[in-house]
Parts: sequence; structure tokens; C-alpha cells
Amino acid sequence: MVEINLFRNEPDAVVLREGEVLFAAGDPADAMFAVIEGGIDVVHGDVVLNHIGAGGILGEMGLMDHAPRSATAVATESSRVARLDERRFLYLVQQHPTFALLVMRVLAERLRRNTTPGTPAADH
Repeated sequence: MVEINLFRNEPDAVVLREGEVLFAAGDPADAMFAVIEGGIDVVHGDVVLNHIGAGGILGEMGLMDHAPRSATAVATESSRVARLDERRFLYLVQQHPTFALLVMRVLAERLRRNTTPGTPAADH
């Protein structure tokens, strides 16, 4: 699993309690998030699509294509996340090209996991 740990010292982190919704399916996608502490489940209906722990990112697809959120993100425990709007995302891509590569690796990893027969995510 690819980890992105650029945000450990984020001063403006969003703090979530267990069970709190970070974003819901259908919401506008104006930011992506990096999990600093805790864990977030990405769910569609009653199905957990992915669990994102510390060092993981979520919401990046919506930030890139501006489509409404396709799933809901719920904290599975007390969590801290960094919010990256498009302006900050583009800044990081320009100033730290490896950040863009890490995000692409996360997307590739998720695509493979969700489309390769025999993997748990592809079997739901």
C-alpha cells in the first residue's frame, strides 16, 4: 500500500469522531483528503469499498474530475485528516512532483484491486 505522509504536521487538520461522515455520496467533490491519524471507510450502500488508514488518501478522483462523490467516507475511529483543495493539490504537484506520482500509484493500486478477478474488492 502506498503511503503519503506529507501531512503529519498539518495545522488545520479536520478532526472526526468515530462514525462521523467526512463526505457523502452525491456531495460536490471540491477536495481530497489525507489521513493523518485513525481510519476512514469508503462505503457504497452497505458495502465497504476501501479502508483508508494513516498515510492513505481518499477523494482524489472527485477532485480530478469534479464529479459528485460516488461513495460515502465514514470515520471508523477518532481520526485526523488533511483537506487538500484543488489549488493546494496543484501547488503540491508543481513543487513536489513525487506527490503526483504517489497519487497516481494509489489510483493504479485501487484500479487493479477493483478490477482483478479473485481480489476481495473485485468480487463484491
